[in-house]
Amino acid sequence: MSKSKGFVAIVLILVATIFFGYMDVFGIGANKSGSMKDIILGLDLAGGVSITYQVVGDENPSTQDLDDTVYKLQQRVANYSTEAVVYKEGNNRINIEIPGVYDANAILQELGNPGTLYFLKHYAKDGTENYSYTGNGWVLNRSIDELKADGSVVLEGTDVVDAQAGVARDDMGNSEIMVHLTLSEAGKVAFKDATEEAYNNGKDVIAIYYDGNFVSVPRVQAVISDGIAQITGQSDYEEAEKIASTIRIGGLSLELEELRSNVVGASLGVEAINSSLKAGIVGFAVVVVLMLAIYFLFGLTASIALGLYVTLELFLINAFGITLTLPGIAGFILSIGMAVDANVIIFARIREELRTGKTIGSAIKVAYSKAMSAILDGNITTLIAAVVLWVMGSVSIRGFAQTLTLGICLSMFTAIVITKLLLNSFVALGITNPKVYGVAKENKKIDFLSKKGIFFLASTLVIVAGVVTMLFVNPKEERRGNALNFSLEFLGGTQTTVPFDKNYELEEISNLMVSDIEGIVGDPNVITNKVQGTNEVIFKTVVLNADQREELNRYFADNYNVDIETIQSESISSTISAESQKETIIAVIVAIVLMLIYIWFRFKDIRFGASSVIALAHDVLVTLAFYAFAYVSVGSTFVACMLTIVGYSINATIVIFDRIRENLKEATRKSQLKDIVNDSITQTLSRSIFTSLTTFVMVVALYIFGVSSIKEFALPLMVGILAGTYSSICLAGAMWFVFRTKFAKKEA
Repeated sequence: MSKSKGFVAIVLILVATIFFGYMDVFGIGANKSGSMKDIILGLDLAGGVSITYQVVGDENPSTQDLDDTVYKLQQRVANYSTEAVVYKEGNNRINIEIPGVYDANAILQELGNPGTLYFLKHYAKDGTENYSYTGNGWVLNRSIDELKADGSVVLEGTDVVDAQAGVARDDMGNSEIMVHLTLSEAGKVAFKDATEEAYNNGKDVIAIYYDGNFVSVPRVQAVISDGIAQITGQSDYEEAEKIASTIRIGGLSLELEELRSNVVGASLGVEAINSSLKAGIVGFAVVVVLMLAIYFLFGLTASIALGLYVTLELFLINAFGITLTLPGIAGFILSIGMAVDANVIIFARIREELRTGKTIGSAIKVAYSKAMSAILDGNITTLIAAVVLWVMGSVSIRGFAQTLTLGICLSMFTAIVITKLLLNSFVALGITNPKVYGVAKENKKIDFLSKKGIFFLASTLVIVAGVVTMLFVNPKEERRGNALNFSLEFLGGTQTTVPFDKNYELEEISNLMVSDIEGIVGDPNVITNKVQGTNEVIFKTVVLNADQREELNRYFADNYNVDIETIQSESISSTISAESQKETIIAVIVAIVLMLIYIWFRFKDIRFGASSVIALAHDVLVTLAFYAFAYVSVGSTFVACMLTIVGYSINATIVIFDRIRENLKEATRKSQLKDIVNDSITQTLSRSIFTSLTTFVMVVALYIFGVSSIKEFALPLMVGILAGTYSSICLAGAMWFVFRTKFAKKEA
């Protein structure tokens, strides 16, 4: 690269960073279009309505009926917000989250009322058109009530037994996409008469009308007397499936009842965003200082690349329409710490090559070649955990997974492309003195394997202590009788709605009341939400007995002049408890199994995979032990915390295993396996420690500045990061050594 090209490359990267940063803050025009204010916020940040419905009278409705109901509700709530989300919960429940909407009563009246599907004759008895075609499509000329009175409604949705998309052969033997309809006995007779009339009237049309829209207006090609009909003319199978699904929806008989509904005030989101933004700025600044202090010009290079990474990720979160939730903010800030990892691997490699006497240009080229497998394998395994979160997690967890997935992809891009371009540009500008970059000192080999017995014993004792705490200590009455401190989402609880005589802000509520309420109910995790547009505040606590409810009511009456008769208390269903725990376990197992398969495929040795899985299980169990010891609340971010630990820990383990694999290829007959493992761990030790340190710094910033739900995520995550670092350095390599020596492959 020439000097001029190097200068241009550096300028372009700085300009891009400034451009994306400007867009993130100021956007375009007076409305700041494209800025962070346009990022879609989830229910926890924007506020809105959250409703859970349950199917009445059927604990196990068919998957098709439930899927169709979800589709129907998704169409309905889209009228309130395009960011509304509808998803299944368990076997017979549906969750609806509508951010930015606060008229819960109107929504509750609207949702759950099935839209009605009609098959309509083209002409009324007097010969006039019931609907006509315009340049913009078909238009209904009369109301449904008028059509019913005239006898122009041929069928209703309940007359359709089934509707399926399919492919059939026409008379010429050609494949044709179609929708296959099966009618009820009553519908069969009515449809025969209607199709006979339409066919005799010049093969006229019969319209299918649902929820104010024409689904399809097919022409009658024959008299249909057996109750089985086909609708043809669809352009592709997807269109046919959409029509079939809509017809099935119109025939649903599922009755829904409200299981619970919550109204969240947006001011909670403002507090969360501001505190998380502060955490991100402080954490980023500390990481930059550490990079500059330890890696000199490398540190400056990484800091520039990290700046582009942060501004670009914010820009893409907005551009891709990713809904940002509270855990999503945590995932974004966490990914800043993890983004340093690939840079650190590369820098360590370059310094090693400089120690052998190579020039800086040659060292960069060789280092990237050697580091690529570790970067790709480590990030892909972490990406697997993020994808499992995305697929199997709740809506808020999916927000975390989306930002983490985007972060992993961008971090690889900035490390592999941007950092390399910057380094080559600095070299082109003539900055070639190795002292500016730093030369790695000769590593003093540490005999980790000689201490493997101590490491194994220490880990076993911590895990056993955690199990004992969960089984015998925590189930005591004063700890609510649970192995872990499950939150309201797992156990259910009591929701108390209090109408105050003034409009309290959430900050005032937190400062004035929450600590007192926590003392009354014996729960340190009281959740408060304001009811939008009123002076009412919702307090969510553990399940309260009659005495606790009375004491809580007296507290509000004595201290805030609240009329006890106006205070409403109701139980929040705990039906999601077992399912949430089951989903958590399944998600962790799925992530670990997929990682094991990937590692086995990449390393061609199941012992690497087995060692990784045992190290991951160790990290999960140690973190669970911390949850038990500290009795930290197990809430909605529990799954995100566990899978983040799984993905983060395996990243460090992969880097060590990659070095073992490399050193094995270069080993001679005189090389001792024990020395190879110890050398590999020692060679990657600085990377393991520094990457953990930068990530730990970001999580500490989250804990210091974050709101309570972020703290619940950050505290166990700090423990998990330490456990993951320890297991990667002290356990993973040692376990592989044991497996390799005890279960050695027979050499040909």
